[in-house]
Amino acid sequence: MTPLWIAIALLLLPALWLLVAPMRGARVLRDQLDHFEANDTSAEQNVAIFQRRMASLEAARERGDIDDARFNEDRLELERSLLEDTATQAKRPLKAASAGRLVVPLVMVAVVGASTFWYQQNGAEGDLTLYAIQEEIRNDPEGSLMMFLERMEAEAERQPNNPNVWSSLFPLYRDTGQPDKAVDALERLIAIEGRIPPLLAQLAQLRFFMAERELTPEVQALVDETLELDPRQPTVLGLLGIHAFDNGDYETAVDRWRRAVANISDPETAASLRDGIRVAQERMGVAPEPSAAAQGQGVRVSVSLDEALADRVSDDATVFITARDIDGELPPLAVIRAQVADLPMTVVLDDTAAMSPQAQISQVREARLVVRVSESGQATPQPGDLFGDLESVSVGPIREDATANVVINRVFE
Repeated sequence: MTPLWIAIALLLLPALWLLVAPMRGARVLRDQLDHFEANDTSAEQNVAIFQRRMASLEAARERGDIDDARFNEDRLELERSLLEDTATQAKRPLKAASAGRLVVPLVMVAVVGASTFWYQQNGAEGDLTLYAIQEEIRNDPEGSLMMFLERMEAEAERQPNNPNVWSSLFPLYRDTGQPDKAVDALERLIAIEGRIPPLLAQLAQLRFFMAERELTPEVQALVDETLELDPRQPTVLGLLGIHAFDNGDYETAVDRWRRAVANISDPETAASLRDGIRVAQERMGVAPEPSAAAQGQGVRVSVSLDEALADRVSDDATVFITARDIDGELPPLAVIRAQVADLPMTVVLDDTAAMSPQAQISQVREARLVVRVSESGQATPQPGDLFGDLESVSVGPIREDATANVVINRVFE
């Protein structure tokens, strides 16, 4: 945290300098004002103007341009104007140039204190602490899950209103076999974040398994509330599919799981649900439809590196082997990571390598293959990366005699 507070101090320095800067020129400004007031002739100028206007007014009366009544009225107006102009000439004495110097340090302390307090209340100091704990455990060879749990519990006492604390504690309690504490952490998170569908769904799922996979009234209430907010919530749909499967209602289980797969983003969970669908179909006596991967739908790719570029990358550089749709409108259809040391190599791009159930290679008839070598390991292309590609590769049954060859032979600019 020390670098953070140093950065905050550096940001406060300009503000403190602006508070001190006026004091540096206070004496010069005071001398200028004193000189101006000592040589101010505005009162004499006002009297001279009054006398000229009175002379002009008397001359007008002598010429008969105005009568005595009008003369007296205009004279009173001139006298009143002179009194107003001269009344403002009385000025308060100037204060010493050092006046108010004691207030500046107090204001500076107030600015620093207010800034620090605001950051502690609204800043991300707590999240930075959590990140530091995660990095410390990750880099500690003797670090363990229980050690991480203990550190997070200490942070929960220190910052009980930080949602990131409870979102970290919930899976820790769940994975270490402490369901009651997991429920408490999840309920604390819901109290902070609100009753949003993903959190309600996780709470319903947790209580469902704690109740030995039964839809208790409490679980049912959570399910109903979640589906009312989001009818397509995949966690709840998966839960309902499990309950239907356990009760022999395989048709309902298949329906719920299919709806869950259509709205889930985790490939492993989606694959697990598809396996459940196939088992339920077998129990129903219906021949399950094999997945695209089971049918061998995809592309077999042979990847090699041009010898002329071999000295530009190290053996441990990352190789991304990607299949994309021809129009480039979908996320990557399939991605496999390897290393330069593995080249040349042959891989199969099918639905098992999909990043999302909504974008799979089985959804297209043709794909564009892109192979990129990244020294940094970043998924986003960087200048200097090596790459090769192949346009319009047919997607179909995977056969050894139908292999697409991609040579990494260009440099990304």
